[in-house]
Amino acid sequence: MARERKDLSTNFTAMASPCVVLVDSSDSLLGEAVGDLVKSEALRIEMKFSRYRPSVVTHINEHAGDAVLVDEESADLLDYAALCYRLSEGLFDITSGVLRRVWKFDGTGTLPTSARVQQALEFVGWHRVRWNRPVLQLAPGMEIDFGGIGKEYAVDRALALVQKRTPVPVLVNLGGDLRVTGLRHDGAPWRVVIEDVDRLGSSAGLLELSHGAIATSGNTHRFLEKDGIRYGHVLNPKSGWPIDEAPRSITVHADTCTEAGQLAKLALLRGAGAEQFLEFEQVRAWCIR
Repeated sequence: MARERKDLSTNFTAMASPCVVLVDSSDSLLGEAVGDLVKSEALRIEMKFSRYRPSVVTHINEHAGDAVLVDEESADLLDYAALCYRLSEGLFDITSGVLRRVWKFDGTGTLPTSARVQQALEFVGWHRVRWNRPVLQLAPGMEIDFGGIGKEYAVDRALALVQKRTPVPVLVNLGGDLRVTGLRHDGAPWRVVIEDVDRLGSSAGLLELSHGAIATSGNTHRFLEKDGIRYGHVLNPKSGWPIDEAPRSITVHADTCTEAGQLAKLALLRGAGAEQFLEFEQVRAWCIR
């Protein structure tokens, strides 16, 4: 009787998220090498673009008001962020991270005053940024934050390195944003769980993934509740307040994780119009309210 084939698994933490690499192979040395390759790339990207430790991002933010020359990889991400800003009509804005100064999704149920939100908004707005590749200049007091695109970018970068290393089937999952190289060894699709928004750790559905990537955006884990009203952590950079009528969770399937993440976030930012946006884009998606 043939023994069931099991995936070789590598688990680690990066970008404050649990990560896993699954290799559909019986070669333990190859599985370990692939896992180490993905982990190394994810940690490299985390360290390079972290907002919490010395990095490209903290250097840019500390020199707000000055013209800063950036490297090619950083310039590519800035170009992508500028594209997302245009496509979202200003709703996706990597300068909106300064709103964390007034919003605390820490379970205390404390809302900021309108005056404090307005003060923070003075430092928000990609239109205030001078970006002439490869030179970036923020207005004094402004910051950038690649948190909205970092994990998806890391997934795509890591998988590209894996595909140069080996043709075996691999799944890379960084905090729920994931991509596969293709079908499994036996021609079957990968099976991926969509998390229940009300019962964390439980399944709301099961997807079969034969190619491409899925990414999820939502307010399942980070929110603020006050007087029976739930305020999600995804903020409108124009108003400084949470997106009105935003879905609890949106999962999108696309060719790349970066594309899936972009579509999921752009849909979430449309609030009540999320489903209409996804239908117009004709993407495979799952929206939970």
